[in-house]
Amino acid sequence: MRRPFSNNVIFYDTEFSNLDPHTGEILSIGMVKISGEELYLELEHAGPVGDWVKEHIIPKLKGPYVRREEARRRIKEFVGDGKPYALSYVNAYDTLYFYKLFGFPRGDQPCYWLPVDISSIIFGVGKDPAKLFEYAAELGIDTKQYTQHHALHDARLVRDVYTKFFAIEPA
Repeated sequence: MRRPFSNNVIFYDTEFSNLDPHTGEILSIGMVKISGEELYLELEHAGPVGDWVKEHIIPKLKGPYVRREEARRRIKEFVGDGKPYALSYVNAYDTLYFYKLFGFPRGDQPCYWLPVDISSIIFGVGKDPAKLFEYAAELGIDTKQYTQHHALHDARLVRDVYTKFFAIEPA
């Protein structure tokens, strides 16, 4: 039986304006607890967005939009004081933009400083980490319920893959 190091985990995903960490900003964030409790926020953004983002992300954003200060407050309230591990699909950009929202080097981060990702687990079992949806289907997860590149749906899928992989029964 596989066991994770900790069940103090928050699953999350972000969508952002572009891949340049110097100019990009979070547009939306989805967070899901093991229990299934969720938070989804779309953030105000008046700056430029990349062409790929215009085509694949912007049409999925419906509002209401919150200011960054409000997003930080609501995320901290949702996460609580337990400093959970932040677990995403591929954490490089999600973590970068999450940290950027809360300040560097660690600022006032609500999560533990060391991010975790599901792609490394998929890689570790000998599967292609770029094929999250295929791996989820192999685990018996109905992937039709998720819209790819929607922060909340992506966070839900990561949670579902994680709980299925570790045979965790959500509370």
